[in-house]
Amino acid sequence: MTFPQLKFDDYLHPRPQPTGMDAQCKLQHFALVTYAIDPARLEGMLPHRFKLDTIQYQGKEQALISVVAFVMLNLTSAVFPFPKVSMGQIDYRIYVIDQHTQQRCVWFIGTTVDSWTLPIPRTVWQLPWHAGISYFDCLQDAEGYYQHYKMQTQSEWASAELQLCQSKQDEWHYAGFPDLESYLVFLTYPLAGFYHRRDGQLGTYRVWHERLQPKPAQLLHAKFDLLERLNLVSFEDQLNPYSVLIEPMNEFTIYLPPQIIR
Repeated sequence: MTFPQLKFDDYLHPRPQPTGMDAQCKLQHFALVTYAIDPARLEGMLPHRFKLDTIQYQGKEQALISVVAFVMLNLTSAVFPFPKVSMGQIDYRIYVIDQHTQQRCVWFIGTTVDSWTLPIPRTVWQLPWHAGISYFDCLQDAEGYYQHYKMQTQSEWASAELQLCQSKQDEWHYAGFPDLESYLVFLTYPLAGFYHRRDGQLGTYRVWHERLQPKPAQLLHAKFDLLERLNLVSFEDQLNPYSVLIEPMNEFTIYLPPQIIR
């Protein structure tokens, strides 16, 4: 199986005009830690509508799963004057294909959020979000590279620890993809997310952003309780990710409210 070549020109499009409840925010210290795993480990996790978007890696078919850590800054309405909220957030997502549309997208296992606003999306929209107290300690050099990046999240659902560092010499790793651009489109440009709502129904929401500009980094330490508990990536294997990317800051538009798919 040869992975198809992906081009940003086929995915980038103008920002849809926000309306109503749509929101905008900046994501600071955006880290994307990705693991290649045996697809069998994900059996039974996805609805039949979705299939894993796999690559050939180290001589076998592999699924990709990412932990995405960031500080959401100044979350506010994209339309109306509204108070701004900031929070630490950790997303756990699997790369999939929606077989109804053939669109590449992500399946969210769930999210930890450090914010007093958590009851609103968790109760009103039934998002699979969970409480977590997050701490980020990050230092960049004069050129923007991370001399150190440290994140800790305390959560009954998914505690997490992550330490990274970065330099100009860090190399890109995209084995299994035909080129660097295909790898970056795949990892950074799924605009649709799907998930099981807390009430069991299938939910979805969409985002929009400009082309992200991450750079490779090195993993010094990782401990993601959720990946170990679900038997997806053992603590030992978490120390050997498929790839690590960081972008200091980017901006997202989030189209709300999330929808129920019946």
